[in-house]
Amino acid sequence: MRRSIALLGLPLLVLSGCAAPGVGSGAPPPAAPDQRPAFTQRADEVAARWRPGPQWRDGYVPLQDATVLGGDPGFTEETRAAFAAGWYRDQIAMPTAVPPQGSIRFPDGVLRVPLVSAADAYAQLDRGDPPPCDGRPRGPEPADATAAPGPDDPVSTTAPTPCIPLTVTSVRLGSAPVWTSRGRADVPAWLFTVAELAAPVARLAVAPRAVGTVPGGAADTGPLPAGLVAAQELRTVAADRLDYLVGVGVCDGAPTPLVREGPDVVVVGAAVVPATGPCTMQLAMKPVSVPLTAPLGDRTVLDVGSGAPLIVRTGG
Repeated sequence: MRRSIALLGLPLLVLSGCAAPGVGSGAPPPAAPDQRPAFTQRADEVAARWRPGPQWRDGYVPLQDATVLGGDPGFTEETRAAFAAGWYRDQIAMPTAVPPQGSIRFPDGVLRVPLVSAADAYAQLDRGDPPPCDGRPRGPEPADATAAPGPDDPVSTTAPTPCIPLTVTSVRLGSAPVWTSRGRADVPAWLFTVAELAAPVARLAVAPRAVGTVPGGAADTGPLPAGLVAAQELRTVAADRLDYLVGVGVCDGAPTPLVREGPDVVVVGAAVVPATGPCTMQLAMKPVSVPLTAPLGDRTVLDVGSGAPLIVRTGG
């Protein structure tokens, strides 16, 4: 396996980053003296146990949601909720023809893969209808719906609940940038034009039989040492920075993100000062950001808690 054996003999670099803007009321406190060495040891164990199969470097293993935004959508509160929930309505007949094979373009080569039809992609994109609420119809407004409300019509006294679907008006086969096990790739995708959004919604068009699965982490790493918390998901993957979420107790101090870089993997997590008084047993997701000393390239980002690869979740 390319380069991964070198992790056992090469030192990794540990950095502590700054919390993302909005986390805490000022500069986050530095990691406690006994937390950084614990993170280093754990990150070394996670990196040494990382042993993906050949498909990780030769096939197609996406590390991102199959639904991708094709630019800035110009979300409102309602359209953001609809996108996150998968509420769509189609105003066109979805093409059922399966196109010929497509090409995934990786930084290190091209892979030919089978595709799915637009109808199959839309069936995966659309996850149901929004609940009825506050007088909003499930479907488009009828052309003759001009009558004023009657005296017996209900009147809502609460704020409107986001419950509108997104209207698909056209579709075409194109591509979308996707984070994969081989770095960022250009992947065939069905691009759905949505009336309420300023950018298309892309659903990846690669047939399921050609999509590799993300392996789990090492099962024998054990629980995290006290004062360390796991990374939950990636939010942004940039060439020189990682933005991710960590899970902390609601009464814990602000998280200090930690990263350990190696030639094949980057291990991330965070340090916290645990609460000392009574607190409810709740997990809070906190955004953090760390700089990288070298471009991420095709290195895999691993969670220091589970040892598993992190997935990019864009949500709404």
